[in-house]
Amino acid sequence: MSERRGLLIILSSPSGAGKSTLSRRLRDWDKTISFSVSATTRAPREGEKDGQDYHFLTEAQFKADVAQGEMLEHAHVFGHFYGSPKAPVQAAIDAGRDVLFDIDWQGAQQIQNSALGAHTLSIFILPPSIKELHRRLESRGQDTAEVIGKRMQKSWDEISHWAEYDYVLINDDLEETEARLRSIVSAARLKRVQQPDLNAHVMRLQTEFEDRS
Repeated sequence: MSERRGLLIILSSPSGAGKSTLSRRLRDWDKTISFSVSATTRAPREGEKDGQDYHFLTEAQFKADVAQGEMLEHAHVFGHFYGSPKAPVQAAIDAGRDVLFDIDWQGAQQIQNSALGAHTLSIFILPPSIKELHRRLESRGQDTAEVIGKRMQKSWDEISHWAEYDYVLINDDLEETEARLRSIVSAARLKRVQQPDLNAHVMRLQTEFEDRS
């Protein structure tokens, strides 16, 4: 059996569509899938550990990494920089381990256009309706009405990029959506580009064929 390269699994959705829950379930299904640890220029919060929750960098370090092509994607959010370091992701996929990214459409585009773009699997999660999306945000009990309103305003901008993804799932039933997500990941692992030993195997077959002549 040929060894495979790892996948860069990108999950995106508007807030409340179920992306975080599906990300957790996907990692519970296959514990070899690692979650990409982002880099940030903001200060650590209480209890956060460098290299585990985030890679905490100075702004100068972050900008230097971007300039040297060491970030797969990056963005400036609320006065701080955030990004996905390339080196640990490269090491993981070279070792045949998948890396999961919980990012928005802008980060997804950057990764898809990066040097590792050939190994990406991008999936967008849609809610069954806007009404249901709003209900889910309210039921979480985590945000004020004002914050929920802002999330709802942003949701359509995110949804409008659905066609830029490899797969789109409507999360109308969590169990069924999880099953479809597993199927997509399982199939993507078998793509030709993910199997680096295929060329050598075909050459061996060719040699065997010619030896029979």
